[in-house]
Amino acid sequence: MTETSALERKMESREVVIIGSGPAALRAAIACADGGTVPLMIDEFGIGSASGSHPVAGLAASIDEMDSKSHEEDTLALGGETCDEEVVSRTCKQGVETLAELERWGLALRRREGGLPHASAAPGHKTPRLTGCGDSTVREVTRVLEEQAIKRGIQRNADCISLSIVSDNSQVRGIVTLDVPTGRIDAIQTKAVILATEGHQGLWSKPSDGSGTGSALAISAGIDLKGMEITPRHPLTIRDCGIHIPLDVLGSGGRIRRENGDDVGPEEALEGEPCVLDLRQMDADAKVWFSQTSMRIMDRLGIDISKDVIPLSPGVAYTTGGAPSDAQGRVVFQGHTTEGLPAELWHTGLYAAGRSAHTGMHGSNALPGNLLLDDLVSGKAAGEHASKWATEIKFGGNTQIEEAMKGESARISSIMGGDGMAVAKFHSKLTSAISSGSSNEVSLAEVRAIKDTGISLTDTSSVMNTEMAEALRLIGLASVAEAILTSG
Repeated sequence: MTETSALERKMESREVVIIGSGPAALRAAIACADGGTVPLMIDEFGIGSASGSHPVAGLAASIDEMDSKSHEEDTLALGGETCDEEVVSRTCKQGVETLAELERWGLALRRREGGLPHASAAPGHKTPRLTGCGDSTVREVTRVLEEQAIKRGIQRNADCISLSIVSDNSQVRGIVTLDVPTGRIDAIQTKAVILATEGHQGLWSKPSDGSGTGSALAISAGIDLKGMEITPRHPLTIRDCGIHIPLDVLGSGGRIRRENGDDVGPEEALEGEPCVLDLRQMDADAKVWFSQTSMRIMDRLGIDISKDVIPLSPGVAYTTGGAPSDAQGRVVFQGHTTEGLPAELWHTGLYAAGRSAHTGMHGSNALPGNLLLDDLVSGKAAGEHASKWATEIKFGGNTQIEEAMKGESARISSIMGGDGMAVAKFHSKLTSAISSGSSNEVSLAEVRAIKDTGISLTDTSSVMNTEMAEALRLIGLASVAEAILTSG
């Protein structure tokens, strides 16, 4: 890995840098550009990568209601006391306008007779309000947002891993990255960073399912994460293969049944009762909207959903904890005013949205369709505020950025020459520790022992070292696991 000074290479400066590639990151980038500040997106994988995210549900919006009051009530009823009522109200009110905006940009929604968007019933909703594009909602929303980002000339650095945020006295000054194809460590001077990556559900499966990069970066900046003690499980996960089926199917003729054939709700499946998903009586007009699901199940399991039922085993398909953020997406922490009084302060220039943020929207359980809605609403809010704020201050922190880049270069060299566990073993042990069912104290000791042992690489080249990229994701996930076990 080269240790050439970022300043010697004429350090790049960007007013706003957005970390992520999914709906929250893209919506933040669009809002930022519309506010007059064209951001830089840093993307670990590349254009289109986020379209492969698990399709756990569509988008919730009160399209057949006079207002969003019932949506708010349903959200609070399912999320419980840990929901922030103000956040819930604000987000639910934007459901219809968010959907309308996506339609204007070209989202091809599933529709009903008369041309209005189709609204599906879903667990937790008193009235049908789950809409989208069947099992392709995340993919199609991502595609539409990517088109809008391209139209605005938003640059994306792909195959680029963010290593750490550089701060000076709780103010963002820059970010250090690793360019995977070249192995070069770069530093970008910036006024604002928006964390908008995937969640950390990869802890229970594989890092590519969700490496929690945004949360790991927040930890590196000294932020105490919130909501990490809550790990939602998805009831429509197929046993032994990790395929997650969108809850929308339950509003189109799909049923959860006990193995004796009795109909039950998602609660029974989540409580561990042996259940199956029966899609044999799915509405005829719905089948085309869930064709990707039927093909995946046939390819992976050889099950024809028109003839056979599907065994369920609830799994972790998404997460909701992250960096605590306010209505503008600003990451906040508990500190003191200049007068010495306790106060909630902004880690100046740092924002979080979507799965990287803890907004107070979801509480102990996310209402179906609210995850994508929160991604879009929180992403837009963070982008709008960051764009306006970044025009009002100057760049700074050259010395801190230079020191951070040297520190990350030394860390990469240490990993390269380390004698710890192989990447696969580190991953296996980390997943085992977080999934063992042991007490938090026991699991925490295991995670810290794994972190202390470290990772060793078989590939010691600098160029296109994907093993190094995987190791960095796992190290970040280990920090997130530690945050989970010390929270709540």
